[in-house]
Amino acid sequence: MLNDYFKKMKGEAKSPPAVSLSEIAWSWIGAFSGIAIVAYLHFNILSKTDLSLIVGSFGASAVLIYGAVKSPLAQPRNLLGGHVFSAVIGVASYQILGVHMWLASAIAVATAIAVMHATKTLHPPGGATALIAVIGGEKVHDLGYLYAIIPVGAGAVIMLAIALVINNLPRSRKYPEFWF
Repeated sequence: MLNDYFKKMKGEAKSPPAVSLSEIAWSWIGAFSGIAIVAYLHFNILSKTDLSLIVGSFGASAVLIYGAVKSPLAQPRNLLGGHVFSAVIGVASYQILGVHMWLASAIAVATAIAVMHATKTLHPPGGATALIAVIGGEKVHDLGYLYAIIPVGAGAVIMLAIALVINNLPRSRKYPEFWF
């Protein structure tokens, strides 16, 4: 029985094939453009305010929406819903359980995953978005539920707009695969 359990960890599928240089270049252009615009707005427009426009989980979203454009996890519904639902859950977890940061962290991520599954918006960076709401520090905590709108919602919308433009420039790419 234990042997069967460990056999499952062996892996039997072959590694996916390498992608073309063109695919690598378009992924780079998309990620650079999306993060550059969000970061520029964050550091040059919003820096004089208490608002922000960028969170660490956007780096992981960039991998999906610019580098894995066909993945169900990279589609607009997943990008936007996954981030926003997770942000709300993370804020609620911190506000309710913040005196026990370990518990608030675990509840935020686990609940975000469950809600993303239930709403068909699974987007792995959403787990990080929920966790950032808990561990993000005073600046993030002071935003409260505004965190779900700006930086999370607004930043994800900007990255989506860039993905729609960049990913549809070459004939070899099409984005999105679906909206809803």
